[in-house]
Amino acid sequence: MTVSLPLVLVLGLIAWGAIKFLGVRTWIVVVIALFGFLLSRTFMAPAIDSGTRSGVDVINGSHD
Repeated sequence: MTVSLPLVLVLGLIAWGAIKFLGVRTWIVVVIALFGFLLSRTFMAPAIDSGTRSGVDVINGSHD
């Protein structure tokens, strides 16, 4: 059985778990999310996208 979850959902669940169980403050999660949005507009965006896709492919076990 294969379950497909969007990466944003997985990251959202991790953020929720960090707030709920680890005591991470909500404002820290918001600042990190805003930092991610700002990084998406920089020259580093293609490298981040490529690295994320490669990491997901490694975890999923799909090799081209």
